[in-house]
Formats: sequence, structure tokens, C-alpha cells
Amino acid sequence: MMILVTGGNRGIGRAIVEALLNDGHPVAFTYHTGGAQARELEAAEPDRARAYPLDLRDPDGAADLVSVVEDDLGPIEALVNNAAVKTGGLLAMTGDEEWAGVLDTNLGGLFRCCRAVLPGMIHRRRGSIVNVASLSALRGVAGQTAYAASKAGVLGLTRSLAREVGKRGIRVNAVAPGFVPTGMTSGLSEAEVSALRAGECLPHGVEIGCVAQAVVFLLSPGASSVTGQCLVVDAGASV
Repeated sequence: MMILVTGGNRGIGRAIVEALLNDGHPVAFTYHTGGAQARELEAAEPDRARAYPLDLRDPDGAADLVSVVEDDLGPIEALVNNAAVKTGGLLAMTGDEEWAGVLDTNLGGLFRCCRAVLPGMIHRRRGSIVNVASLSALRGVAGQTAYAASKAGVLGLTRSLAREVGKRGIRVNAVAPGFVPTGMTSGLSEAEVSALRAGECLPHGVEIGCVAQAVVFLLSPGASSVTGQCLVVDAGASV
């Protein structure tokens, strides 16, 4: 099964790419910045991993990417929408441009990627999509309003799309990670991290490999009866 992963050069996306490669799948993955990291990952698995640049805000970027990937590697049978941006700040201090940028990248870009792969999946009457959401979509986090709104939109899209394409053999699910120490969260203060982790039941918190394995499961035959669901990986923070 050939799989496309957006934002696969670092953080959770890189862990997902590595887990899928370890599971025996060929993987195409995208990057917007961090080209050196992408090439490093590609070089480690030259026969099964291929990196492609993608700007999620480019209206034609996803469609062009899918065309190139399928010419290079064959039909895309699964899509993992992982790439996202996060900006911090109170809603009252958020400008229109910043708000639009987060929503168009995290939700608009995901929409365009889904739209680009669906014709092929519908034609073949099989496929799987996993969208990486966030615990922020399920519980309020001060200072993450734009990010949380975009990820809540991802969950709504996931559920509705699952109903649209299920009869054609296509499954659509989401994973909602809790706090994961990655480059995206590296700018948080110790107090902010403590607040985000305060509700966790497990002392070790959320391990990045567990998030990746949740994606692997949802793409696997073992999840063939699972669609329209959100698998929360948060060390019990939402209990």
C-alpha cells in the first residue's frame, strides 16, 4: 500500500513515516521547510521513501503533488494529513491574516489534499485517510483559539467525509494527540507545558511513537470496520 504523508520530515509526521516504513509500506511524504531533514529521511530509505515539497496554502499544490507522486510511485492508496501550523495568542489579539493563515493551512490544506486523492480512491473503490487533529479540538486551551478551531474543523470534516465515501470502500478517521514534545511545542514555557500535561493519567505522558502507531493501526486491515472515528492519544488527559 503506497501512502502519502504530509509534513513527514519532522516531529509527529516523521515518526509516522518511519513507523509506516517499518511496517513495510512505500511512503511519499511532503515538507514545506526543513528540506535537509526531508532529504536525510529519504536517503535512509532510498527505495521506499520519497520527499516532495508542498505549500498547503497553494490552491493547486495538492492536485499537482498527487499527479507527480502517482506518476513516480503509483496509485496513492492511503493519505495521512499531518502537516499543520500553530500560532499562539489570545483571540482578542489575533489579526485577520494570522487567523486566515492557520485555518487555510490546517483545514483548507487538508481539504485540498483529500479532494486530490479521492477521485483515484473512488475509482478503485478502496482507500484510507487519517487526519491528525489535536486534543485542542476536544478541550479548550487558552491561547490556541485559531489552532483549536482549525483542528475542530478537521474532526467535523472527518466525520462527514466518512459518510460521503464509505459506500465506496474508503475509510476516513482521525487521531487526536495530547501534548507531544516536538519542534512545534518547543517554544512553550515550563509552566505552559505543565498546564497542558496536568490532566494526564500516565506519568510518561504521550510518546510520539504511540501516536504514530495509532495511525498505522487505523490504516491497517485490523481497522477495516473503523471509520468516522477519532482515536485520542493523550495519556488519559481527556478522561
